[in-house]
Amino acid sequence: MKKLDRKLLRDLYQLRGQATAIFTVIATGVATFVMSMCAYQSLTTSKDKFYRDYRFADVFSSTQRTPNAMLPRLREITGVATVETRLVYDVLLDVPEMTEPATARLISVPDAGQTVLNHLYIKRGRMLQPDRSGEVVVSDVFAKAHHFLPGDEVRAILNGKSQSFKIVGIALSPEYVIQVQPGAMLPDDKRFGIFWVSERDLEAAFDMTGAFNSVTVRLAYGNNVDAVIEDLDRLLTPFGSIGAYDRSEHLSHQYLSDELSQLRGMAIIAPAIFLGVAAFLLNIAVSRIIVQQREQIAALKAFGYTNLEVGVHYLNLVLLITVTATIAGTLFGFWMGNGMMGMYEEFYKFPSLELQINFFAVAVGFLLTFSAALLGTYVSVRGAVRLPPAEAMRPEPPPSFRLSIIERMLPKHALAPEMRMVVRNLSRRPIKAFLSVIGIAMAVAIMILGNFSLDAMNYMMDFQFRMAQRQDLTVTFVEPATESVMYEVQTLAGVLQSETMRAVATRIRFQNRSRRVGIMGIEPEAELFRLLDAKERVVRVPDFGIMLNTKLAKLLGVRVGDEVIVEVLEDKRPILTLEVSAIVEEYTGVNAYMNKQRLHAALLESKVASGAFLKVDPNSMDQVFTELEQRPGVGSVTIKDAMMQSFENTVAENILVMRSIIVIFAAIIAIGVVYNTARISLSERSRDLATMRVVGFSTREVSTVLLGEIFIFTVLAIPIGFMIGYGLAGIMIAGLDTENYRVPLVINRETYMMAAGIVVLATIFSAGLVQRQVQHLDLIGVLKTRD
Repeated sequence: MKKLDRKLLRDLYQLRGQATAIFTVIATGVATFVMSMCAYQSLTTSKDKFYRDYRFADVFSSTQRTPNAMLPRLREITGVATVETRLVYDVLLDVPEMTEPATARLISVPDAGQTVLNHLYIKRGRMLQPDRSGEVVVSDVFAKAHHFLPGDEVRAILNGKSQSFKIVGIALSPEYVIQVQPGAMLPDDKRFGIFWVSERDLEAAFDMTGAFNSVTVRLAYGNNVDAVIEDLDRLLTPFGSIGAYDRSEHLSHQYLSDELSQLRGMAIIAPAIFLGVAAFLLNIAVSRIIVQQREQIAALKAFGYTNLEVGVHYLNLVLLITVTATIAGTLFGFWMGNGMMGMYEEFYKFPSLELQINFFAVAVGFLLTFSAALLGTYVSVRGAVRLPPAEAMRPEPPPSFRLSIIERMLPKHALAPEMRMVVRNLSRRPIKAFLSVIGIAMAVAIMILGNFSLDAMNYMMDFQFRMAQRQDLTVTFVEPATESVMYEVQTLAGVLQSETMRAVATRIRFQNRSRRVGIMGIEPEAELFRLLDAKERVVRVPDFGIMLNTKLAKLLGVRVGDEVIVEVLEDKRPILTLEVSAIVEEYTGVNAYMNKQRLHAALLESKVASGAFLKVDPNSMDQVFTELEQRPGVGSVTIKDAMMQSFENTVAENILVMRSIIVIFAAIIAIGVVYNTARISLSERSRDLATMRVVGFSTREVSTVLLGEIFIFTVLAIPIGFMIGYGLAGIMIAGLDTENYRVPLVINRETYMMAAGIVVLATIFSAGLVQRQVQHLDLIGVLKTRD
């Protein structure tokens, strides 16, 4: 072994405390990056393979009733490779173990057996047989939620009639990788399922023989999707089409795309923070090592070692820590990624979802850590190799004495001698002190970043489902209901309060931007479904104009007072010019609202309703469910409490897991930064501290000189960390902002206090470790050092 290599190992042993702290921070950053990138590749590969192998459609359109004679004309559209027509209906299910109704989306399957587009992956059982009726294939998540197996039976309410179906298969579909009911924020596996039924059975139940109400299209390679959508709309508009849309607006694909975007964001933000802190720690460690080893550097040069050899020696010290930390972080990232795949399997249903090693990400991880290491140590190493031997033989000149600003401001004897030493040391090295403060502040910030998500989610649920939406049930009708149907629902035994609403499909345009959204007409003085602004104040529905939520207003680029063009996509299809009368705060979806009476007038229709919001006596809930199941016009029933419970059982659990990981990482940074700073200060000032002991200072007074700096750093870092944490939370919020949901920037006082408390505990823990070393200073050995 070369002499410099032996010296390197001895230096590394002496720096084992600092090296461990740096090692842990680097490993944490690499693990986060590798985990995110491997999860991203795994999800992307599984998605692409499932979409490709099972022929996920590119364009979708719904109509009311279109004759099969239109199919040849649809196939002639330029750019269309494959067209498949089908029947799609949402119906209520009578599930034996549930008092409340569940909703099933029935999708027809051709008599030939398998669909042309959106193939089914049969996970268990078999596909429908052409010559048998009354059979059904059920989505995997719904079957799992109810413990259904092939051979079981389930009853559905089809067009007002109860019909029994035999489950023959359990399947996955590329169309429903995540199964979310339209209008819901999260999946509810127990109350919403996909059922594939023979075309013959649905035609008979809904009197749709020779007709279809849904179209899926596969495009030829390289064709313009907008042109195909325009031609589809032109042909299907006479039959009640509400507008075709491509994959980007498909609900399941949207949720999956949002998750992939968030993974990319995590792969950038988190490693940047950790590796930035690592570079900072390396810079401090190496610069102070070089200061301590000035005489050794001079001796090495005197013995003939070149500047390059000395520089490479110190770089090797850094790279040894970096390489081992990167390898450990990569392995830990694989382990974390595998756990994340298990978490994703609860949400996203693929035939196969396994962790794939992203070798490019591993290579980038090594490159990033090397870059951080070189960035953090280059200046210090460069200064070391440029020291002439004669100059390096002399100790570093002490700083010139002068009173600090604090000493000038305070009375002459206000500070004890040891505290004056602390204040003077900080004033002489302001840059190093500032960097130490920023390092600890980053630990506080990351702690806030890990905890605020739960605060934000809790506020979002409270705002959306307690303050704004105060109904117990949301009932939607198969067709717009007349006053008599509304009266029947509103007078059900147990219904305490009700409000009707009218929903209509539209396309809203402003300048060169447009969005296909539903406008909901609600009562001016609504009490169950209220609209709120960002300050939680109720916004009254105006007599004229249109109200947009904040996300839709941002997408269209409109403000209050602007005029938008509203193209109604139903019935008589009027085109309206409406003034934006208000912008309301919502954290789910892109929605628009109007006065219900004004919407009726614009549509030239009588008082009809698309659905109703119900407040129900808890003691009569089961009775209300039973009554609703027997109403033929009821298409679906959404239970607010069930939706909130689904959130708590899925998203909240995953947030808790990620929160725990980030808290652990932040604690690692806190301990690493604080301990590293304290340990290096001890190494730098060991001779001064030993001298103080010899001349009569007590161990407590000597410790005050060293640890006083650390506690001052912590006190200064906490408020700075609060500000940085708030800023980082804002950056993360921007990355989570999607059309399906937004997360508010809300950080509770408890989160700030928890972040400060953990960092203070880390400081106390680090101080305890250093204190033990202060008590065991080798006074004789230190004092033998030559002046």
